[in-house]
Amino acid sequence: MYAIGINAHLLSGQPGYRRAGIHHYMAQLLRHLPAASDYHYTIFTRSPGDISPDAQRSVVPGRWPTERRLVRIVWEQTAWPLAAWQRRLDLLHGMAFATPLLSPCPTVVTVYDLSFVHYPDRFPLAQRLYLLAQTRRSCRQARRVVAISAAGRLDIHRVLGVDLARIDVVLPGVDRAFQPLPAADVSAFRLAKGLPERFILHVGTLQPRKNLPTLIAAFAQLLEQSPRCADLHLVLVGGKGWLYDEIFAQVERLELQQRVRFAGYVPDEELPLWYNAGALLVFPSVYEGFGLPILEAMACGTPVIAAGTAVVPEVIGEAGLLFPAADAAALADAMSHVLDEPDVADAMRRAGLLQARRFTWEQAGRQMVAVYQQALAAK
Repeated sequence: MYAIGINAHLLSGQPGYRRAGIHHYMAQLLRHLPAASDYHYTIFTRSPGDISPDAQRSVVPGRWPTERRLVRIVWEQTAWPLAAWQRRLDLLHGMAFATPLLSPCPTVVTVYDLSFVHYPDRFPLAQRLYLLAQTRRSCRQARRVVAISAAGRLDIHRVLGVDLARIDVVLPGVDRAFQPLPAADVSAFRLAKGLPERFILHVGTLQPRKNLPTLIAAFAQLLEQSPRCADLHLVLVGGKGWLYDEIFAQVERLELQQRVRFAGYVPDEELPLWYNAGALLVFPSVYEGFGLPILEAMACGTPVIAAGTAVVPEVIGEAGLLFPAADAAALADAMSHVLDEPDVADAMRRAGLLQARRFTWEQAGRQMVAVYQQALAAK
């Protein structure tokens, strides 16, 4: 039996932006690793409640306060490889960009995106320099590199020079909780949260690459251009990340305080209700490793409009509308088209449900085990 050690210290037990994207991917993938008599998984984490141990999964709760970035870096480079040596692990998987410089066994590393390369001004300097150095080094040392999309795989190859033959794709899935819900349940949720009858929804951390100023500008244009949008609101769901002051400032400049609501971080179990309550989801991000909110919204039967950048066309397929990321006027037109044409919205809902069914966490778990097999078989 092979013993595989997995670094899941980016799983976060605290409400906030850290329980979004990467956290969700990691938690779901770990829960869906299929049973296989040849493997035992030792999962190192600060949030043991996210993973249920069983015959094939051991959970090692972390004592170090690795929610602090510098502490996590030191743990990854010292305590983790030491634990791997003591436990005689056969393979280490760094689930977020980094592996130990001095590892006692072969490694696999997951790279979600290279936004810190393509948009360096949108990251704090220290975070950007660390990610660039450690991701490049970890990819060069790893036996296998995991991307979460075909577009991401090509990006890792082009930017970091990793041979395509060493890069695998483990696509995210969509949880079964994301589905169309009874109208009565959605109405009760809307009433309980004090939500307007019609609103445009965005789900994602408040940070520069989410391109929220473009969405806010487009929303302002939509209100001016369409008399049918007199009752329309914009709801932004997601915790504060970094460099987000401009988002709040723009709402004030455009005098939209009564029309734009910042809902903050919401628990995972509430998200399906938010998607169901929204008239449509807008996802204007300039760069994504995947874009899970697109998939989750489509699985709930919510029409989606997204910026046609990076991996987004791969995720949305033919089910949604795309617009140029910097073009607020084009986004305003697309939103008006969906909101003013019920037949268009209905067709998008049906197509989105079909597209979302192509992505499952069970498939992701099988793909990840195949990566481990290749890494252990390689010389």
